Amino acid sequence: MLKNNEVLNKTVIPIKIISTGIALPPNKLDADELDKRLNKPAGYSLKRSGILYRYHADQQLSQADLAAQAINDAIMRCDIDAKSIDLLISACALPIQALPYTATHILKASSLSKNITCFDVNGSCVSFICALQVAAGLLNSGAYKRIAIVSADLASRGLDWQDEESSFIFGDGAACAIVEQGDGRSGILSCLLETYTDGIDLCEIRGGGSHRNLRTGMDETDCLFHMQGKPLFKLVSSLIEPYLARLLNRAGLTLADIATVIPHQASHLSLEHMRKRLNVSSDVLIDIYRFRGNQVAASIPSALHEAIITKRFNSGKPAMLIGTAAGVTLGGMILLP
Repeated sequence: MLKNNEVLNKTVIPIKIISTGIALPPNKLDADELDKRLNKPAGYSLKRSGILYRYHADQQLSQADLAAQAINDAIMRCDIDAKSIDLLISACALPIQALPYTATHILKASSLSKNITCFDVNGSCVSFICALQVAAGLLNSGAYKRIAIVSADLASRGLDWQDEESSFIFGDGAACAIVEQGDGRSGILSCLLETYTDGIDLCEIRGGGSHRNLRTGMDETDCLFHMQGKPLFKLVSSLIEPYLARLLNRAGLTLADIATVIPHQASHLSLEHMRKRLNVSSDVLIDIYRFRGNQVAASIPSALHEAIITKRFNSGKPAMLIGTAAGVTLGGMILLP
């Protein structure tokens, strides 16, 4: 645990997470059902993917409604006045539609005041880290007093069930964090986002924008998720250790100083790789993958919520948010709770 004088000697960008919440669709898909869906023998999905179950939305569930449920959960857990929130940031990887932007749909569905500022921040799977950095800047400028950041993704809507690799991975869900400036004893010790465009086509959904649409030309698979797993894993593996060294160096810390590692729940393989490469225990590494799958942008804030409710996000003990995203982007943040 860092001593108070050590904290004050570091450059901390003040921000305080005052509450978190989550929301999940009612439909639970367990490994046995996934075996049947993929026409595989019993036990195949669990062995290959490490999934016990995850949640998939039906076709009627609204992404905005799921996001609103997560906001309400965060509000209710700490008895926060919804009208005290003066900014909503949508940190979703997948938009509800091309226009208007996703935050407007979430604001309409939520219990927040309907005339507050809202906007989107999209960094794919590390959108929440991007949004938390933006929120810290806005809070410290005095522009806003209390901000709700919400990530909600329905990855199941874009699954290609002919692609076994990606069919295993994804689950749906939403998570919210409500933040304010705090008293300066909690905040961001370092934040680092790096993008390597050599991997831009290794993880993508090609359709839905100006590049591939009904007028420029597209086929039905352009609106489905495509991933080249092996080259993606190889690229990230070659980058992650020097990247982590840079992130930790910016905070003036070593890995031994980190009390809790809160990773993007990308896949069973990626979490095992991180556990071994970082040599961290199960108590330090937040792993909810077997119950949730990869929830895209909702993955990191969902893992953060798990850290908080299991009392692994504690004052004076640095925590590290870390993830990879399409782009290819590496994103990380070291927080002092």
